[in-house]
Amino acid sequence: MLPHRSIPFRAAILALASLVTLAAGAAAQVALPAAVERPELQISAYQIDAEIDPAAHHLQATAVVTFTAPPNADLVTFGFHPALKITKITDDQGKLLTGERTADGSIRVTPNTPLTAGTPAHWTFEYEGVITGNEDGPIEGLKLAAIDDPITYLLYPARWFPMTGFLTDRFTAQIHFRVPQGMRVFASGETGQPHPVTLSNGKPGTEYDFNWTKPGFPGTVIAGRYVDPASAGPIKVYVTVSHRADANRIAQTAASEFNFFTDDFGMPEVSHVNVVEIPNDTLPAFWAPELAAIMGAHLADKPGVRLIANTLAHQWWSSEISPHSLSDAWITYGMSRYAELMYVEDEQGRTAMHQALDDVAAGALAYDTTPLSSSGRLSPFSPEFQSQSMEKGAMIFHMLRWEMGDKDFLATLRGLLSQYTDQGVRASDLTKVAEAQSQLNLLPFFSQWVDGTGAPTFTNKYEVYRLGNNKGFRTIGEIDQDLDLFNMPVDLRIETEGKTVNQRIDVVGTDTQFVVDTFGRPRRIAIDPQDWVLKTTPDLKVRIAILKGQQLVAQGDLIDALAQYQQALQANPQSSLASYRIGEVLFTQKNYQAAVNSYRDALRGDDEPTWTEVWSHIEIGKIFDLTGQRDRAVEEYRLAVQTNDNTQGALNEARLYLQKPYSQPSGD
Repeated sequence: MLPHRSIPFRAAILALASLVTLAAGAAAQVALPAAVERPELQISAYQIDAEIDPAAHHLQATAVVTFTAPPNADLVTFGFHPALKITKITDDQGKLLTGERTADGSIRVTPNTPLTAGTPAHWTFEYEGVITGNEDGPIEGLKLAAIDDPITYLLYPARWFPMTGFLTDRFTAQIHFRVPQGMRVFASGETGQPHPVTLSNGKPGTEYDFNWTKPGFPGTVIAGRYVDPASAGPIKVYVTVSHRADANRIAQTAASEFNFFTDDFGMPEVSHVNVVEIPNDTLPAFWAPELAAIMGAHLADKPGVRLIANTLAHQWWSSEISPHSLSDAWITYGMSRYAELMYVEDEQGRTAMHQALDDVAAGALAYDTTPLSSSGRLSPFSPEFQSQSMEKGAMIFHMLRWEMGDKDFLATLRGLLSQYTDQGVRASDLTKVAEAQSQLNLLPFFSQWVDGTGAPTFTNKYEVYRLGNNKGFRTIGEIDQDLDLFNMPVDLRIETEGKTVNQRIDVVGTDTQFVVDTFGRPRRIAIDPQDWVLKTTPDLKVRIAILKGQQLVAQGDLIDALAQYQQALQANPQSSLASYRIGEVLFTQKNYQAAVNSYRDALRGDDEPTWTEVWSHIEIGKIFDLTGQRDRAVEEYRLAVQTNDNTQGALNEARLYLQKPYSQPSGD
């Protein structure tokens, strides 16, 4: 986990896209929408004509919605952005329909004649409104749409057109989008060349046309003033002037990631992807077919490599297939998360992936009180749902890989994508494909990790016996854990005076015996040393408490956050990370002396993660500057520079404050 750098929690819940934990820190994934059960109304197609006036932050649009309603429907409800106003609704015959706003901002429409179940209806919505991004949106705390210059973004979950069944009901879309001259528009399924038009205000503009004909989620539109794109293979990168110097490197990185996923998962439905910069006030990342939108602040940093990988993975794991219900969202969000880690493993090696898994495991168990099979009952915007769908989902795929082996695991992923293209998938579908590929009975596996909660705590006891005739040693022992129905292979590593021996042990129930012969005398025995299995450990409990504390800080609950950090510190008094996070809270509260004490505790701690050293010196330096002790502040900034650790731009910041004193930002 990296230092916060004041990233609000609204940016962390999704998408992401989402917040995804990056290298030693967090990248984002996107928040899921509000329906818990599959909606009865199903939308299958849109035709949208829209025009924006960024100077006035104004949107004017007409949307023809093709849908089927349930039997005997006397009211039809659509989700809709609260800042937009419906001016007219007509049915298939052109007759006016009556609509009203509900308390949650949705539009409830009364049909003129009874709708026929299973027969598509085509209603036309005319609407307009001002969206600056500061209005109340459909999801509290999340800025998902803003009409502005130089960048306008209308993300699919913003409900900038009448919608329902977010992430579960797939649809096609024809979109005609008009913008002022000089703006470039990105959406799914671009067709033809943009052509000049006259806008409603009489000024010259350009129309872009899009037609996504496969059932999917093509509802995101981004418009902006971008420099000429950088290209690499199937990737084009569009950035503003401020990130022009990074564009070629980003394109090369994204192309490498895209090609890696193609090798592992097979050819995607899309032949190219536009990586497009979005402002820093929205989600860190979002995806749509042919589109990866990335926050500008993350384009140039190292964590951005993983953020882009995660977002590109959604071209397979969310676009090509999608969850049948929100209780199945762990399949696509979890696999996108794990795809990111697979790329880390390929590029940086197993050790880097092992380090990343520490944070994923903490997220997987942070709120593990509801089975994944029931997670759709949770609030989709809650930390509980996000941790379950992304982090526990990723760990399930990691463990499935261990259970099946790499060959069968990749065959399962390819099989799932090919058999369910443009469809929603259930956990039972994944089970069926995995069993067919591996010829294994995976019912115990999915029962434990999808239908159950908790993770084992492993302990072992053993005796070592010398074998006669110089034949070495025999270790007879027992693996104990606390889940009675647990049934899964576990790696047992025996380190001897000579060769290290690894043996795969099928652990069934609370105690499993093992016998291992080695030539050298065993010196240490480790259970699951490569972390293939999600398990509870003392270190993980510390990470979980810190993770919960970070989420509480982001929500503004400093008191409960401090309690979580102190709980972590009680579990490990040497935790540099816990002390650092306590220092952050106290600094925010302007309790400067206590904050300095905590940062110094971080410096005296276990130095995990290593960035706590450089950032503790910087934060102490800031406090000295704020309290009028410039000489002491300079010394701290010099100590920060001497670490030579530039995690998240630490050295740049330290050098900045060596030149001029730190001052409290206005508004803090």
